[in-house]
Amino acid sequence: MKPLKEKISITIDGDVLEKLRILAENDDRSLSQYINIILKDHVKSFEKQ
Repeated sequence: MKPLKEKISITIDGDVLEKLRILAENDDRSLSQYINIILKDHVKSFEKQ
């Protein structure tokens, strides 16, 4: 069963958002999926410390 997801609203600098959109497209993912992957990786690396 997939984990439950929640909707949130955030504010991101325009230049960062544009780079994320490009990276997500290059990875053939939606922006939301791509940001979720980045955040998961960041949390994992933080937990290892």
